Amino acid sequence: MALQALRSSGVAFRKILSHFPDELSLAFAYGSGVFRQAGPNSDQKNAMLDFVFTVDDPVAWHSKNLKKNRSHYSFLKVLGPRIISSIQNNCGAGVYYNPLITCDGRLIKYGVISTSVLVEDLLNWNNLYVAGRLQKPVKIVAMSENVILRSALDKNLRSAATAAFLMLPESFSEEDLFVEIAGLSYSDKSPEGQFTQLMALPKTLQQQINRIMDPPGKNRDVEETLLQVAHDPDCGDVVRLGLSAIVRASSVRQSAKGIFTAGVKKSLVYGSLKLHKMWKGWLRKAS
Repeated sequence: MALQALRSSGVAFRKILSHFPDELSLAFAYGSGVFRQAGPNSDQKNAMLDFVFTVDDPVAWHSKNLKKNRSHYSFLKVLGPRIISSIQNNCGAGVYYNPLITCDGRLIKYGVISTSVLVEDLLNWNNLYVAGRLQKPVKIVAMSENVILRSALDKNLRSAATAAFLMLPESFSEEDLFVEIAGLSYSDKSPEGQFTQLMALPKTLQQQINRIMDPPGKNRDVEETLLQVAHDPDCGDVVRLGLSAIVRASSVRQSAKGIFTAGVKKSLVYGSLKLHKMWKGWLRKAS
């Protein structure tokens, strides 16, 4: 029964994809509309489906999508595909979202990101917006044979496992490892081992750790700071602070961009839906 449901959902996702230009290097779905959430009040069938489309040429893709699905866009559609692509690449976290779209009888939201921007985020964790999403369960709907992208997807998961291990205590369970975004298993928590792992983290996270730990006026290089952190008993907390700084900044920028890409009306509606979902979650916890 579960396998049959998985197959039928895959067919439904690909049918939705057929409404969009097909030049996609990667397309994946995520969220409560894809994976059943815990709790008796979860409504997977009517939940909004969330997609991310990765495209090599955003100008060409948006140009075709404007012809096929012009109503999906906010007032920015009058500016044309080049301006839309510029806003996508240069503002927020590099994603252009069209929310609250009805497609094949389902409410969907889809984000568009350039392949090159995604690869940079996967490798260096520039903002951990889509890279962070790809560290969690997703349903891959389409993927090209782009070797660089596939390699970056693997590297992102390895980096997540390294960061998770650094944040775990000396002793942890398998469940703890998965909760911290797991993958690899290590047995030595020595400063030397932690320094090796810190040096393997993506560049942006290393730079954030350096900003947090570098005293004013010192101007130490990143490697020197990471060596100090490796000997710090609170190494995991420092890594967590660095991650929080990346995610917080990119989320604020992406949310601000959403007002323009989605339009004020859709932003208000989408925001109210998110608040309602949060409120239901709080009620379940309280009960």
